[in-house]
Amino acid sequence: MDIKSKILIVDDDVNISELISLYLIKEGYETNVAHNGNDAITVFQTYAPNLVILDLMLPGRDGYDVCKEIRKISNIPIIMLTAKGETFDKILGLELGADDYIVKPFDTKELTARVKAVLRRYNPKNYKSKQVVVPNLTINLSNYTVMYKNETIDMPPKELELLFFLASNPNQVFTREQLLDRIWGYEYIGDTRTVDVHIKRIREKISETDSWGIKTVWGIGYKFEVK
Repeated sequence: MDIKSKILIVDDDVNISELISLYLIKEGYETNVAHNGNDAITVFQTYAPNLVILDLMLPGRDGYDVCKEIRKISNIPIIMLTAKGETFDKILGLELGADDYIVKPFDTKELTARVKAVLRRYNPKNYKSKQVVVPNLTINLSNYTVMYKNETIDMPPKELELLFFLASNPNQVFTREQLLDRIWGYEYIGDTRTVDVHIKRIREKISETDSWGIKTVWGIGYKFEVK
């Protein structure tokens, strides 16, 4: 990579954050570290990272709060890394805007693979000008924007990419596993409810019209139906 992607690691465990940093530097990334929630937000604003690896259980402001604060000002990818592996915790993290969720203990190779995949999928430079236009909806993958009823809709990268992919393949049904593989860019190890969470968040921002809609195909997955 010509210009090193910058990754902010937020974890109160010094050993874990140093381990992650070493592996990412070995892969060619630049890293910075914060050990509590308050510092994380300060460092984020000054460091301007391309991706954040965020622990949930932090001194001061917890990871959920940090995620919410970051999402107020930025759509850059967030990978949550935590010992809290319950489904509720995962869904909450994803609903707050996280792009991925990895449970401790983790494999460093898997972590770096996910970092690469998320950055590869997010980086707009990897796309030619791509746009899907249907009545009252324009999804532009070249500059990561969504226009709905003449208003710009704020969508994190994974939501936008999922919407774009479905809309680019009208009336085609995709399983949750297929969507995980296509959008996340690797063999996703985790709960397929990740897709459901992202679909739910998209539906909260855009409603179906008489011309199109995101339809649930029960027992299978989803499709972008164009009438």
